[in-house]
Amino acid sequence: MPTRGTVATVSELIVPQRFCGPPDSGNGGWTAGALAALDDADSPDDRCAAWPAIEVSLRQPPPLDTPMHVSAVDGVLTAGFGGATIATAHRVERELLEVDPVAPDVAASAESSYPGLDFHPFPTCFVCGTTREAGDGLRIFAGRTGAGPSGDLVAATWTPHPSLHEDWHTYGDELPRASVATTWAALDCIGGWAGDLSERLMVLGRMTARIDDLPVIGEPHVVVGAGRGTEGRKTFTAATLYDADGRVVATAEHTWIAVDPEMFGGRTPAPSA
Repeated sequence: MPTRGTVATVSELIVPQRFCGPPDSGNGGWTAGALAALDDADSPDDRCAAWPAIEVSLRQPPPLDTPMHVSAVDGVLTAGFGGATIATAHRVERELLEVDPVAPDVAASAESSYPGLDFHPFPTCFVCGTTREAGDGLRIFAGRTGAGPSGDLVAATWTPHPSLHEDWHTYGDELPRASVATTWAALDCIGGWAGDLSERLMVLGRMTARIDDLPVIGEPHVVVGAGRGTEGRKTFTAATLYDADGRVVATAEHTWIAVDPEMFGGRTPAPSA
């Protein structure tokens, strides 16, 4: 990161159409991860796979296929477009609590109860959209596995596709890995489904994630999510990504904001049973 007290243009950030959430704006997790990845823009590219905990706040819907100017001031990355701040990112020094693991067979079974199969407010979503084909979207279809003290527990399986290969950094092994942005994306929407997305329309307002090791392409993973309560328009959730050996790959915490359905064409969640 640039020295504190300085202002410097770091880069441009573009969210390709493939990585949409709603059809006309970027998926929050992918956008947040792409901005967070720029935190390492001035470091050697032979670093280890571990990534620091970074908090990203989304201020406006991220535009698609449009260059966003990224600058750094006093340790904060800011992506902006048309004079408006789209998102900010900065490192945080706090522990992120992991969601307990779920066995792969349990996660696979839970997918059949994914609420998005009955009704989905954003069926085009790169992460959890039901209209996305395998190999194009992540198709992380999280179903309920239980109830925690503050909300539902949900889980799904996920195997990173070769088209998501990370080729920016090098690591201590030859294994192909998914990108930082994709890893954040995989931890995103499961939080919404662990919260109350089935009952009210929400968008990602803030996401804090820590990557321990980028996920290996072609290797089965399990994503688990947990609700952590609500406060007015805010819903709090968490998610953890595990590899095939049950090791933590990455973990995240989210704050979701309930929004007016008219912002997204009047789509509203179906009434809960």
